[in-house]
Amino acid sequence: MREGTTRPGPGPLVGCPSPYEETPIAPPEDPHGILSLRLDAGARGSRLDRALALALPEHSRTVIAGWIADGRVLVDGEARPGKTKVAGGEEVVIRVPPPRPLTVEPEAIDLDVLYEDEHLLVVDKPSGLTVHPGSGRPDGTLANALVHHVGPLPEVIGADRPGIVHRLDKDTSGAIVVAKNERVQRALSAAFAERAVQKTYLACVHGAPAEDEGVVELPIGRHPGDRKKMTLEGAASRPAKTRWAVERRLPRHTLLRCSPVTGRTHQIRVHLKSLRLPIVGDPIYGNHGLPGEDRAPRLLLHAWRLAFTHPATHEEVSFEAPLPPDYAEALEALARLDPPRRST
Repeated sequence: MREGTTRPGPGPLVGCPSPYEETPIAPPEDPHGILSLRLDAGARGSRLDRALALALPEHSRTVIAGWIADGRVLVDGEARPGKTKVAGGEEVVIRVPPPRPLTVEPEAIDLDVLYEDEHLLVVDKPSGLTVHPGSGRPDGTLANALVHHVGPLPEVIGADRPGIVHRLDKDTSGAIVVAKNERVQRALSAAFAERAVQKTYLACVHGAPAEDEGVVELPIGRHPGDRKKMTLEGAASRPAKTRWAVERRLPRHTLLRCSPVTGRTHQIRVHLKSLRLPIVGDPIYGNHGLPGEDRAPRLLLHAWRLAFTHPATHEEVSFEAPLPPDYAEALEALARLDPPRRST
């Protein structure tokens, strides 16, 4: 096993390693990508365009409506209008068009590179940095920094996502791998999709679980009233599974090590909230009135470890992103809080 960085992590981590599936950004086939899914029974009575928007939260309802209008969506083998009411259980096949060309301009944004060779690099992304350009964010992203640092990168997955094969939320810090050529980008994307990549997050949560480890297996879908949020109550929820284990117990909080088995948007955040263990500093799913929230300058969720088979050398490699100073300082501030008073 070759380590990608010699910098210390948060200390020895013990417990349950598990396959990790980051939300993969699948490369489109040539010339079109193919998406296949079965509509959930909970979608019964919904419009087709709405049901697909909930089932595919990474795509907007407007984009999906365009695909339907262009005849790219087949429901049980037939093209149907977006207003069609679905019964649930239909087989849907979508021919996704190639991503629109978008030039990512190089920007001199500092990068914390954990490892780099001629095939790939692993970067420690800071909290607050968006991974790639999108609606309302044309620049100032990790993609802009990568193009400046490396130069031209493969665009198998889209010109706006040079070399990128998986995502981290803007507010989440930690390790992210980037491909330097097309062959490596395709190989890494396939590894994520096949759950051949292991990834471990560190999450500091309010409260204390009774057990030292566990598994959450609850479906997650797009919130019907707020597209920025995910929920366990969505009509088009998809299966989701997260393993967790206690790393450190604090007076009022707990540091958990989390390994998602599936890769749903906001999966760790939603699953921990379902256990009544919201992540400290979470602006979407947190509880801002709980003690210690004022000690967190950001979401206390960090992608600590990334491990996979190197696509070029075929060696097993692992990379660790140390806890950022602001996260480590927040942990120590939480460690100084008085424990809750016990009722008598």
